[in-house]
Amino acid sequence: MAPSAIETPVPDVSTLKLHSTLNNVQATANRAARGLFAPKFDAEKEAGKKGEPAAKYQNYLPTWNHDQKYPPLEPFEHYDHGKDADPTFPDLLPKDQAQVVHLTPTIGTEVRGIQLSKLNNAGKDQLARLVAERKVVAFRDQDFADLSIQEALDFGGYFGRHHIHPTSGSPAGHPEIHLVHRGAGDHSIQDFFTLRTTSTSWHSDVTYEQQPPGTTFLYIFDKPAVGGDTLFVDATEAYRRLSPAFQERLHGLKAVHSGIEQANFSRNKGGVVRREPVYNTHPLVRTHPVTGEKAIFVNPGFVREIVGFKKEESDALLKFLYDHLAQGADFQARIKWEAGTVVVWDNRITQHSALVDWKTGERRHLARITPQAERPYETPFKAAE
Repeated sequence: MAPSAIETPVPDVSTLKLHSTLNNVQATANRAARGLFAPKFDAEKEAGKKGEPAAKYQNYLPTWNHDQKYPPLEPFEHYDHGKDADPTFPDLLPKDQAQVVHLTPTIGTEVRGIQLSKLNNAGKDQLARLVAERKVVAFRDQDFADLSIQEALDFGGYFGRHHIHPTSGSPAGHPEIHLVHRGAGDHSIQDFFTLRTTSTSWHSDVTYEQQPPGTTFLYIFDKPAVGGDTLFVDATEAYRRLSPAFQERLHGLKAVHSGIEQANFSRNKGGVVRREPVYNTHPLVRTHPVTGEKAIFVNPGFVREIVGFKKEESDALLKFLYDHLAQGADFQARIKWEAGTVVVWDNRITQHSALVDWKTGERRHLARITPQAERPYETPFKAAE
């Protein structure tokens, strides 16, 4: 059976020929937990599980086509349209229509009263700028899920080249769509929690790519009545909270981001590997091309080591940064999903984690459009930024 299209699990680093940021005991526990974390969905396509309604959007149910094979990604020149945006957002947030609520001072905004699918190019430019400033924005009462898949992809393609995920489930004929899916009647999370205390798994998406994603879209089809929220953390505010001396020490350091374990996991489960896995080095601190803000750019999902550090040194510094981001409840936002919600976030300057906290067996089904952005870069350190 193919692996399920669920939230990104903590990967297994045991086969990577680099320093491991997990010891063997931790790696073994992660492998066992991840196996239980994979839900079953074999009856989803036609009528749903016994006693459960069928999926609302059958055209978005996951498939794995083993014939889909793609060459290595070629570099491309990305242009961030947020640079062209009017910072007062007249086309995106007209004063007579948009209702805007900020969730926290630095991250998270909810918007009602506008339709993303109706935006002109000026509005799309302003969307890129708003998301760069607010990090994650939840647009309510959207018709996005009811567009054709190609219309949704055409919209997302304005923000960058579509990323095709190497291993995830996708709608038939549309590998550019990454699906997040936990099927109806799936109670395997109860087994998962016999080995793990939490489902929280902080990460930024596919940072192992040379040009990871930027402005990213996630829209919902089915959800549990309660639970299944998504957490986001503001990596720019996390950077600002560090002392100037510590900020300066991070500058110039690079970390290895690896997709090898994700591909190996898919192969071992009989899933697809559409493109041979890669790993790339990126700066620990990256600069946003629109706002100029600096952000911590390491995540436990894909980072393996700091280049040039001994294992113990790398582990210690990465653990501090991971803990700093995960424990920063005062620079995090929690997005509660509603029917018709499209969440847009900037993958360059945030991390996120789905919460698998419901035990009712209800379906959770979403789709992600993942435009790639520029290769991460850093600008020179300046104190008190």
